[in-house]
Amino acid sequence: MKRALGVLGAGVLAVALIVVPQPAFAADASYRTLSAARNPDWMGGLASGASLAALSIPGTHETLAIHGGDYVQAQENFGDSAATLTAQLNAGIRMIDIRARVNEGNTFTIHHGATYQVANFDDVLDKLAAFLAAHPGETVIMRLKQECTGETGSCVDASGQNSFPDIFDAYVAARPGLFWAPSVTRASAAAVPTLGAVRGKVVLAVLNGPRGGRFSNYGLAQFSGWNDGSSTYVQDEYNVPSVFSIPAKREAVSDFLATTNAGDPTKLYVNFASGAGAGAPPYWVAGGALWEQGVDPYVLDYLNDNTLSRTGVLMLDFPGGGLINKIISIN
Repeated sequence: MKRALGVLGAGVLAVALIVVPQPAFAADASYRTLSAARNPDWMGGLASGASLAALSIPGTHETLAIHGGDYVQAQENFGDSAATLTAQLNAGIRMIDIRARVNEGNTFTIHHGATYQVANFDDVLDKLAAFLAAHPGETVIMRLKQECTGETGSCVDASGQNSFPDIFDAYVAARPGLFWAPSVTRASAAAVPTLGAVRGKVVLAVLNGPRGGRFSNYGLAQFSGWNDGSSTYVQDEYNVPSVFSIPAKREAVSDFLATTNAGDPTKLYVNFASGAGAGAPPYWVAGGALWEQGVDPYVLDYLNDNTLSRTGVLMLDFPGGGLINKIISIN
């Protein structure tokens, strides 16, 4: 199957006519079967005194990236206006990765690069509020990032608007009680909370700028060094240039799982299983292509073959129900 593709990577737009093979690994327990999992209340049975750092948490990278073609889409499409988020939450996803463009009227719209994802930040907050009201024993961790760099292949923020943090503060003020307050206080970062302290609320992990770095002291204090790519408590080796680089990405994920198990038990570790590059769109990296096993089936095999005390947060592209269920079962 031949396609003319706009290949998005490292802020550079290239166009090539290439043959796109289908993934070697079809939809299975690890990949593209999100709706096979049903875990809307899995945190409700856990001890309230447990630290979030002690938990094994399934998450999604580019949570609402459902439009834009092979090189932009990162998640199964369960509907616009953040309906896809609701599907993920019901499956058991508890950390989300939201990318926002500054729009007219001092608002946020959801983007992956230049592609609008047919959702606004109000949609995200509406879906979160509705889910947490129906499932008050749960919490959702959010990473929020200003998406637009203005470079080729990215978006451009609307001019004449308030700063990204000021717009975020207005959203928080309009939704009293939705966010865990210590995580959305600009002047002082928060320690990792217990589950009991944040049931029914959204915990902001970090508020990132368009090229990484943290805005002020929003989020958790341990993520002061969260930048573009990996840092002390984050594995995000997102550059997977080709299908031949998928093994290195698999190794980065498994190495960080080992780091998480041996690491500081008071810290939350975030492990991105996602990646892409000019020769490897997200669905290849997640599901596999040619002879290379994708990261999702690899992680499911790894978790089945190893005894772990915790996985930390695993941020996934196109996660399957079996993988989500397995991560949750480790708690």
